[in-house]
Amino acid sequence: MNKLKNKFKLDNNIKVYVPSTFDVDNKINNKKQVNKTLKELSNLFGGSTSYNAIGTFISSNKKLIKEDVTICESYCTSKDFKKSINHVVEYCENLKDEMKQEAVSLEVNNELYFI
Repeated sequence: MNKLKNKFKLDNNIKVYVPSTFDVDNKINNKKQVNKTLKELSNLFGGSTSYNAIGTFISSNKKLIKEDVTICESYCTSKDFKKSINHVVEYCENLKDEMKQEAVSLEVNNELYFI
């Protein structure tokens, strides 16, 4: 650990879960939304990474929804986090509306929020 002592540290982690469905369960190609999210996070925090996962949830009509999701994430300093977290939440609200979702997941420092 001594070699890390004076290194640049990014101590906050933000993940936006981009759905691959429109209007809850209509499968779509989410490449446009993924690229937009990666660009947004990169502009705010200097870089971002994405990877694929499978998510499930119970919709408001009690139906099990299983879908591919793309997780877009960035690490950032506390200063950048404080400056930009409200913008990230607004971005997720807009993504939810654009994709007609019941919610979009936002993970912040290992805590998950449904936006």
